[in-house]
Amino acid sequence: MHAEEAVVGMLVIEGTYRVTGARPDGDSVRFYPADPAQWDLVPGPHRVQRNRTGGAQLRLDGIDTLETHYIPAHGRETHQPPPFADRAADALTAWLGFTGVERDAHGTVTASEPAQAPGFVLTRGADLHGRCVAMAGRGPAPGPSGQQHFVDAALLQQTANFAQLADGLAYPTYYTKLFVDLRAAMTAAVQEARTAANGLWPVDLTASGAKVDGLASLTESAVVLPKLFRRLADYLVLGAGDPSLAGFKAFLDQRPDRVLIVSKGQFTTLSTVVEVADRTVRMTEPPENLVFEER
Repeated sequence: MHAEEAVVGMLVIEGTYRVTGARPDGDSVRFYPADPAQWDLVPGPHRVQRNRTGGAQLRLDGIDTLETHYIPAHGRETHQPPPFADRAADALTAWLGFTGVERDAHGTVTASEPAQAPGFVLTRGADLHGRCVAMAGRGPAPGPSGQQHFVDAALLQQTANFAQLADGLAYPTYYTKLFVDLRAAMTAAVQEARTAANGLWPVDLTASGAKVDGLASLTESAVVLPKLFRRLADYLVLGAGDPSLAGFKAFLDQRPDRVLIVSKGQFTTLSTVVEVADRTVRMTEPPENLVFEER
């Protein structure tokens, strides 16, 4: 146990999840606190953006699932291969307690049972876009809402974040605010899921290399780390149809993606852990060995 973790802990907020009228995917969902004023207790520097009735979008901490609706800079909405992207989205709504979930052609939930499901979040902050970065739990909260609560590996294992990793439906994507002990527990779940060939791991091309012949190869067949997909999608859209990856690493260097390589204890940039050979791109470090710097 780290002294910082024991003292600081995470803020507990109790409330309900709602999916109807929204487009929840495998790592984000809308949450409504019993007391919306408790969003103001979430530590800065970014404030949680909430709607008129107090609901806010969550970004599940430590995980990243395949994109179901990503809009590249200067481009149209796109996605990663649907079988695993959709499976992760369905797994999250089911884990939270929703059944009979129906979606329209755009992925918006049009019906679910029940209309809302009880749960809680454990958080230390919001991201640049105003989403609450959180561990998502179901049922009663482990402590008083609006107060700090120490989160250990046992409590982590009761969250949707952990379930998505254990089922092989999410990639680990860590940021500097995530406690080291929790990161270790999540990494153990990832490595077990990979060894057991759960979920997407048998078809993951992040380390072995994905051949990129254009955006369609990323949306229909190549399963890679979502952060890598987003950077590739942005780059390819900017290239207006040119499938060449010759300038991809230089493109990455233009972005403020600083990352810690855990095994080396060294901060670097994303481009240094990406390798490009002709039309094939791969990452030279496993995602669980990387910790990204929050912006």
